[in-house]
Amino acid sequence: MTKYQEQNSLNQEMEIFSTSEGLLVIKSPLRVKILSMLREKDLSFDEIVKLSGRAKSTVSGHLNELSQEGIIGSRAHPTDARKKIFFIKSGYVGKLHRQNLEEDLKEHINRYIKSENNPFEFFRLILHTIRVSLMNQGVNIDPILHDAGLSVGEVLYDRLYSPQKEQFLQNMARFWETHNLGHVEVKSTEPLIINVRDCFECSGLPQLQKPACAFDTGILEALFSKYYKEKAKVQEVKCHAMGSGYCSFVIEKELERGIKTA
Repeated sequence: MTKYQEQNSLNQEMEIFSTSEGLLVIKSPLRVKILSMLREKDLSFDEIVKLSGRAKSTVSGHLNELSQEGIIGSRAHPTDARKKIFFIKSGYVGKLHRQNLEEDLKEHINRYIKSENNPFEFFRLILHTIRVSLMNQGVNIDPILHDAGLSVGEVLYDRLYSPQKEQFLQNMARFWETHNLGHVEVKSTEPLIINVRDCFECSGLPQLQKPACAFDTGILEALFSKYYKEKAKVQEVKCHAMGSGYCSFVIEKELERGIKTA
């Protein structure tokens, strides 16, 4: 492999899925694109062809392989039994996209060594070092962190719940504060925007130029999905890892969000 090919291979984004047969790495750019679309919503064959911009025969071949590997499944179209609707039936583990974060990792460790050796900060250092080390090897574990956050949010909900939304938000802010997860500020209620300063999950991470709070996003999604009694959509629009001085989450009911963007 030439140096150019090796660099191109490192830059190519791959995705990992968990099936009953084990972990599968998807390398084909077209298959990655198809699976990215299916993670957004279930699609018919014609919709996949249109969105992918590829020939029907090409798309059909990839869908057959993905089905045989147990990554996707299909069901009959509700209005035309001759057609199929495709969906993901495996677990999305994350991406493989190697980054050179070695110097950032050393700087992060040195920053702690120069601090007052706070045990809590050491715990944060452990988590950040593990995460950055994985990213340095090309492993993005955001989907795993998000799923873990969903589980935590499910458990936390009863502890934080109040029928009054304002009190519910205050309970959540108090929990974040007392557990050193960050300082919460409700910036807006319509739409609901929550800002978090000194975020435990991302404060101190290298500048990644993308949101890094997958765990917190999962917690918030679970909390507000249960509170609204319908699916909530949480989008992190600002993050320490994007160069902002705080993290900002926009929380909307998925149905309302769909109406706004339609």
